[in-house]
Order: sequence, then C-alpha cells, then structure tokens
Amino acid sequence: MAPQRRAGSKAAESGGGSAGSWADRGERRRLSSVRKSRAYQESRRKWLKVAFLVSSAVLVSLLNWSYLVSEDGVAEVLAHYSESLQDRFIEVPCSEDYDSHKRFEGCTPRKCGRGITDAVITREEAERIRSDVRRRIQQTIAQAFGISSSSMYLTKPTFFSRINSTEAKTTHDEYWHPHIDKVTYGSFDYTSLLYLSDYTEDFGGGRFVFMDVGANRTVEPRAGRVSFFTSGSENLHRVEKVRWGTRYAITISFTCNPDHGIEDPVLT
Repeated sequence: MAPQRRAGSKAAESGGGSAGSWADRGERRRLSSVRKSRAYQESRRKWLKVAFLVSSAVLVSLLNWSYLVSEDGVAEVLAHYSESLQDRFIEVPCSEDYDSHKRFEGCTPRKCGRGITDAVITREEAERIRSDVRRRIQQTIAQAFGISSSSMYLTKPTFFSRINSTEAKTTHDEYWHPHIDKVTYGSFDYTSLLYLSDYTEDFGGGRFVFMDVGANRTVEPRAGRVSFFTSGSENLHRVEKVRWGTRYAITISFTCNPDHGIEDPVLT
C-alpha cells in the first residue's frame, strides 16, 4: 500500500507539472501574438507615411511637368492687382497630408482653403513693415478658419524675399517650381504672404499661382495685400518667373505644434 501511495503522489506531481507547462506555453503564445500585432501596426504606420511621401512627390512631378509644357496655362485670376479687396475666401477640400502628422485640436486644419485681403494693413504700413504685422495676419487667418489665434505659433522659415529677373545660380534659387509647403517644410499648417510691391508697376511676371486640377488660379501681388492658405497639397502652388523689375514679399508661416514654434523676430 505504501508504494502505491508514493506512485499516486508522483502521478499528481507529474500532472501538476504538465498543467504548469501548458499555462507557460499559452502565456508565451499570447506575448508572441501581442509582439507581432505591435510590429504589424508599427510597420503599417511606416508604410502609410512612405506612401504619403511618394504620392505627394508623384503629384508634384506630374504638375511640374504640365507647368513646363505650358507656363501660360492660367485660367482664372483670383485677385487682380488693380482691385482693392476687403476679404475674399475660397474653401477647398482638405488633403490627407495632415493625417500623417500629429493633430492639435482647435488648430490643425479641418477647414481648408485660400484667402486674399487688402484690408489687413495699408500700403504705407507695407512700406514701413511695422512690428505688429505678424499678429494682425495671424488673427486674420484664425478668424477665416475658425480657430484660436493663440494656438498658432510662428514657425521657420519665415522670410523676406526679393526676386528679380537675374538667372538662378543654384537649384535653391529656382523659386518657380511647384511645391507643397507641408511636404517641403513639415511644420507648416498655415502659410501667408505679405506683398510689398505692385504687379505691373514694380515688376512683370511673378504672380502667385494655385495649381488646381484642370485649372490654375493666380493672385496678382499688390503692396499691402495678404494672401493666406492651408499648407497641404490642397494648395499646390508656384510663383511665375519675374521678367523685369523686383518683387518684394514676406512669407509668414504658422504651425500648430508648439515644439516647432519660434519667437517673434527682433528688429534692430
């Protein structure tokens, strides 16, 4: 009887070890499944980002080719240099560009489009470049898109441009190629341009061109005019080559990401 009890005890121990082994195997399978799921999700995010960059590059290349074939394919003028515009806004469907970047509620574009106004600053202020120009442009953009101006941060590059008919010395000087600000700079969510000289009076060529499917739409610069737009591929654009004279403008760009924000420039 005693030996039989010992055998029964060993059988129980053997059975318990088998149950523990099955539990360990199940846990290992679960952890392996979780790791595979995470790896798949990470791989999918990377491929989506690559697909977005490739599709954007293809879009720019195709439209760049169509531009080279016919530079004079302007179909509509959104803003003539001779007219004084209070507010003109054209809404366009948002692209998917913003989905590949972190979204900031109350700032990241959900309404996209382009606007032109001659009512932000006067011609005299354009000549003096007063210190509060950035704030007033920021408020105008925020009001047009229904967002809070305090959630927008000035971002780089914000720059002064002087363009004339001098031949480009490097590829960086070739300003006339179509491009998408969100793809080129990454941090851009809203772009604005403040023009400081007049089309046909101070220079020829140099119009700003929105390149829409089936049509190009232009903005003719006028001293004091502000043009602004969401920075994604819904607003692919270029600048015509300046044929004569000098075209002056300031690019002022905004981001919704505080990590990409910069302080107001100090004028000396």
